[in-house]
Amino acid sequence: MIIDKLKQLRILGSIVVMPDFFVDRIIRLDAREKLTGALEEKARNGGGSVRGVPTIDIRGGNAVNVAYALAKLGAKVTLFTVADEMGAAMIRQSFSQFGDRAALRIAQGRHGCTTAFEFPHGDSRVNVMVSDIGDNASFGPDKLSSNDDQAALKNADAVMVVNWASNQKGTELAEHVFKSSPSALHFIDPADIATRKLEFRDALFKLGPVTDYLSINENECDHLASALGLDAPLGTNYGPDDVKKAAAKIAESVGITTDLHTRIGSAWSNGKEAEFVHAIKVEPKILTGAGDVWDAADILGYIAGLDSRERLLFANAASSLYVREPSGEPPAMSSVFELIERIQ
Repeated sequence: MIIDKLKQLRILGSIVVMPDFFVDRIIRLDAREKLTGALEEKARNGGGSVRGVPTIDIRGGNAVNVAYALAKLGAKVTLFTVADEMGAAMIRQSFSQFGDRAALRIAQGRHGCTTAFEFPHGDSRVNVMVSDIGDNASFGPDKLSSNDDQAALKNADAVMVVNWASNQKGTELAEHVFKSSPSALHFIDPADIATRKLEFRDALFKLGPVTDYLSINENECDHLASALGLDAPLGTNYGPDDVKKAAAKIAESVGITTDLHTRIGSAWSNGKEAEFVHAIKVEPKILTGAGDVWDAADILGYIAGLDSRERLLFANAASSLYVREPSGEPPAMSSVFELIERIQ
């Protein structure tokens, strides 16, 4: 049933995604103590190089990652972002395989740079990122001022504003583009709101009337629940019922249908009903970008008319295929179909 609905998916306009682009350097550690110990030793000796640390450089940023994952899944996308000449060339090269299915609207400016440390923590692996946000911090409505830009919004099937937390003009941007795309689905994923959780709470109250879907992970859930004064933080030891309860309480409080993706599975709630679907267990080879692949599949599921359980399963399957490949390459739709057929 899921596969049949997705095969019948027809995107009339495009899925518009904005605004951030980062160049990500991923540093994979067997244990964080090895790095801190090596740094301390080098410091005692007056400096020097720490060699033999596995690293990989990939295109990053939530918007670029979501748009790329959507294109890999076969969708037509329009990406609005900011980059310098080198960054713009990197984006164009990455998206060149998609031909006219990917429209790139790249404002001239300074893209972000992120160093992501991946290491074991408890019974799982985590990633901790250090970022220079660049001009992603001030991406406002002025970056979408041309007639072509307005036409892309007017004709969109969905508009996705991601990484609100890095953009000081994020609320202004979301309000503008959502109001400029009255026939589209409107989707927001804030990224890490730890230092702006009260501001994001207030933004949701303002954006609620024009926002259809809110997507958050467990970290963002805890901070938002705290800002809302809810007793629904997930903490560290949580189960499926906790995830459903948290999604339901947040959806009810902000008046926006909420999708919550966690390490054990994902939940949906409209504030009255709630569903949970377990994650597909895999040994993760990459962590950075998994939520972006999940978001891409999630919004496609909405457009395709999947019910909540089908959509969560589809998004879980797509993200599980992503994390099991160290290359950082999102899956094609055919690969997701094969996995769903195996597990159903």
